[in-house]
Amino acid sequence: MAYFPLFLQLEKKQCLVAGGGRVALRKIRALKEFGGEVEVVSPEIIQPILQMPDVTCLQRAFQTSDLEGKTLVIAATDEKEENHKISAACRERGILVNAVDQTEDCSFIFPAYIKQGDAVAAFSSGGNSPAAAQYMKRQMEPVLTEYFGNLTKCLGDIRAAVKEQVDISDRKQLYEEILRIGLEEDRMPEDGEIQQLIETYSRKSRKEIWTEQED
Repeated sequence: MAYFPLFLQLEKKQCLVAGGGRVALRKIRALKEFGGEVEVVSPEIIQPILQMPDVTCLQRAFQTSDLEGKTLVIAATDEKEENHKISAACRERGILVNAVDQTEDCSFIFPAYIKQGDAVAAFSSGGNSPAAAQYMKRQMEPVLTEYFGNLTKCLGDIRAAVKEQVDISDRKQLYEEILRIGLEEDRMPEDGEIQQLIETYSRKSRKEIWTEQED
């Protein structure tokens, strides 16, 4: 089954990880990378998790009351039945849940992903083959570099000015021109160069408006 690719805003959202082993550690790192506020509950928690800053650790068994106020839950215990129980409790409450290696108990799955600044690409095999998802990720890593992340931030920084000055029908072409400079010429466009492009497309937009009025 293919999963719908949905990107969530996790900044300052409450996330619960039930489990305290190596698998839980990987999930915690991913959640923290996207700004989630993580709480861990497990009778046993490994030292790398206990030593993580800004992670709340509760060394006890999972309780359904742990779900209160949570946006997202990871069931990463060593017991399949316990993960199933956690998943069922989440579904009853409408909370997104991932049960590690139990696709039937997941309302979402963790994709392989590349994150460069705010630019994120995710790859999924629908849970069929993590190896295939990792292969897709490796194929795109040479393209989605830190440089690409900086270039997308540049586009975000000028977005307000572009929306104010450039007609909607011309914006895509402007953005693609800036991307072309960055990717094909392998350099970040200079501020003056970007401003000149905005002014050029702004004049083009005004000219089209005047032509329509004359017609």
